[in-house]
Amino acid sequence: MSATGRGAPAHCATADREIVISRVISAPRELVFEAFTEVRHLSRWWGPEGFTTTTRSFEFRVGGEWNFVMHGPDGTDYQEWISWTAIVPPEGIALLHGESRGDPNAFESVLTFAPDGAATRIEMCTVFPTKELRDEAVEKYHAIEGGQQTLSNLAAYVTETVRRGAEG
Repeated sequence: MSATGRGAPAHCATADREIVISRVISAPRELVFEAFTEVRHLSRWWGPEGFTTTTRSFEFRVGGEWNFVMHGPDGTDYQEWISWTAIVPPEGIALLHGESRGDPNAFESVLTFAPDGAATRIEMCTVFPTKELRDEAVEKYHAIEGGQQTLSNLAAYVTETVRRGAEG
């Protein structure tokens, strides 16, 4: 989703403000992409281990929003808001993620979906407004582990979907 539509985003200028997480998932790219585009899928896998999600509203289109609450395993509720800024099926999605519309601490994420044989390599590059916000996300909210767990939940969900489809 770079200017040429190929390759990874430029990392040099934002290296101290970003988190990059990737994973290979044993499922076709179109299915992995679809898991991000429909709320019936997202609500089944979104978030780190032990979290559940309640959607308040969902509209998957450029400029559309997803308002939701993530429920932590300790009972804490986290108000969340995502607005999609770019959608290129099935190659990538760009979004802005914060607690609510207008959140000055909202961060940007670019997700790329690349074929890897019969599997899909997903990369999530998240850029925070400041190095301090990135460091807080890593240290206080365990953003790297949470992102890895979220992609693990996605992998388990789409792999099970593929398995069920093969049996059906």
